[in-house]
Amino acid sequence: MGIKNLVPWNFGKKSLPVRREEEHPFYSLQREMNRMFDDFFNDFSLAPFGTSVERFEKFSPSINVTEDDKEVRISAELPGMDEKDIDVSLTSDTLTIKGEKEEKEEDKGKEYYRMERSYGSFQRVIPLPDEIDTEKTEASFKNGVLNVVLPKIAEAKSSRKKIAIKKE
Repeated sequence: MGIKNLVPWNFGKKSLPVRREEEHPFYSLQREMNRMFDDFFNDFSLAPFGTSVERFEKFSPSINVTEDDKEVRISAELPGMDEKDIDVSLTSDTLTIKGEKEEKEEDKGKEYYRMERSYGSFQRVIPLPDEIDTEKTEASFKNGVLNVVLPKIAEAKSSRKKIAIKKE
């Protein structure tokens, strides 16, 4: 056997078989099992004195922003929170929503007692257009949803001009 037969990039003799992940079902099964185990064990802290605060480090409330000619509406989903735990502040160009969340779980049995507490905080800063009337802004909180209505200034509503597009 010559040295040429041992070189894999020898184009004249043979072509090497190429395995693609899509061709073999066990590769996709292995990838899916690895993902499931990674997701499962991400909830456990491997630090010796780990706390359950890691659960809230990733907490960022979902926010929807809609705008029309009259106002900007912002709604934030804050489940399990009270209005006293939420701070809403407004500057000329940003709306800031801050809050702290505390969760306490207690379980009493005949021969055991278990109590878990979790704390976490969040802050969302939303950029706003320049034409907001900061004096007439209103916020309401109901069933874990914060709604903020930011009306636009009257002259900003009328200053909008439609520009015609010409075909060349």
